Amino acid sequence: MVETSFGQLLKGLREQLGLSQPELAREVPISQSSLSRYESDRQVPTAKVTARLDDLLAAEGALIRAMQHPPSAHIINPDDRDRVAHHIAYPSRVDATTVRALADILAAQRRLDDTLGPHAMIPPTMAQMKTVLGMVKHVRGPHRQALVEVAAESVQFAGWLHAEVRRDREAMRYLAEAESLADEAGNGVLAAQAANFRGYVARQNRNPRGIVRWFMAEYLTPGAHIAQRVGAAAQAAHGYAMLGARDQALRLLDTAGNLIDVAAREEPPETAYWLTPTFHRLNFGIAHLALQDYRTAADHLTAGLSALPEDQQAAEWTGEYRAALERARDAS
Repeated sequence: MVETSFGQLLKGLREQLGLSQPELAREVPISQSSLSRYESDRQVPTAKVTARLDDLLAAEGALIRAMQHPPSAHIINPDDRDRVAHHIAYPSRVDATTVRALADILAAQRRLDDTLGPHAMIPPTMAQMKTVLGMVKHVRGPHRQALVEVAAESVQFAGWLHAEVRRDREAMRYLAEAESLADEAGNGVLAAQAANFRGYVARQNRNPRGIVRWFMAEYLTPGAHIAQRVGAAAQAAHGYAMLGARDQALRLLDTAGNLIDVAAREEPPETAYWLTPTFHRLNFGIAHLALQDYRTAADHLTAGLSALPEDQQAAEWTGEYRAALERARDAS
């Protein structure tokens, strides 16, 4: 019997009451994009939002109970769990269903990082990464590329988690490996994201040349999504501003601004689901802060932080932007 995920249950209850996504989102209140991500199991709502949804949809606690289990517990059904276990033992026989199940488990882990934080997620992520890398060594045939993509994202996520807790050397090692795996799979989105996370490490170390180098690498990676290119240009501008190269920084901010309307018409890649137009304002903000355009920086940072989905509001990575907003307000 296939288990019902939180998102499937939420969507079914909403449709039973004849409510559209915008109508329900207004009542919570949350953004429609947040509700869409909850219904597709791409993000996990907070306990407060879950309780509000349960009340609005007269679910009598069903939504709350559904969230009492980790998303990865119901992201795949029991038959698929048995299939995954079998193919871990016999990886040379891997099939498309198993690869998809492994990708779904990883997606659930990535969503949990926003609510549980990196320290809690490192052990299960490392276990998942080692399992998938072990399978890659034995797999040939038509499903190898898809499995290598899952491996690339697994290693990349491990790198991100280590970067969040400032284990920079391990982070850079994992991200370099993720980039190589993404290239093997021919996946420009994953290769660009690995470069992005390396730029993040450079930023935490206040290394402006590294910031420019890695975010320009992301921007120029063939196959990068337009939403990635927007963020890359804005963050490379931040590096140039730190170097005192104001003209180069402003040109890149103009480039990012010209791309953002086009990017807004496309869904961000699943592996970088957070790259919304309002999220990009956070990186516009830190670039303008480095340019000493304090009022503009404060406007961008305020808008970007207030528009984050509720389950991301308290994520550890937001601390950098909140501190930047304080500096911008103090200086303006």
